[in-house]
Amino acid sequence: MTPNPVTVPSDEKIREVAAILRKNHIGGLPVMDGRVIVGIVTETDILSLLKTGDLSDDLWLPSPLEIIEVPIREAINWEKTRRALSNIGDTPVNEVMSTNIIAIDEGADIDEAASVMLREGVARLPVLKDGDLTGIVTRMDIVSGIGAAYEPGSEEL
Repeated sequence: MTPNPVTVPSDEKIREVAAILRKNHIGGLPVMDGRVIVGIVTETDILSLLKTGDLSDDLWLPSPLEIIEVPIREAINWEKTRRALSNIGDTPVNEVMSTNIIAIDEGADIDEAASVMLREGVARLPVLKDGDLTGIVTRMDIVSGIGAAYEPGSEEL
C-alpha cells in the first residue's frame, strides 16, 4: 500500500484535481471532508463530464463554397469546446466523485485486497484504521507485491 496518499478536499475544483492526478501520475484520489473520506474521484469520473454527443452516420462532402465556410465553423466549434472545458474545470469534485466507498482494513492481506478489487470492479482501495485513512492500495501495488514475492532469492518460492 501507499501510506499517506494524496487526497483532495470535497470542494476542490476539477481543474485542480486533474492537475494533481497528472502531477502524481495517478488515476484516482480519495476525497476528504476534514479527516473523513467521503468519496473517490478517478480519471473516468472526470472524463464522464465531457459530453461527446452521438457520431453521425451521414457522410458529408463539402461543396466548393462550404470549403471556405469549414474553417469558420471549426473556429466556432473550438470556442464552444474551450468554454465547455472551462466550465468543467470549475465543477467541484463532490459533484462527480463516487460516494460508494469500498475500502479495506489496515490489517487485510494482499489476497483479501485483490479479491475485493476483483469482486467490486475497482482499481484502488482506501486503507482504513479505525475509520481513518492510512493509505491506498492499487492494482499495481498488488502486482508489485506478488512480483516481489517471486523474485529470485525470495523465501516465498
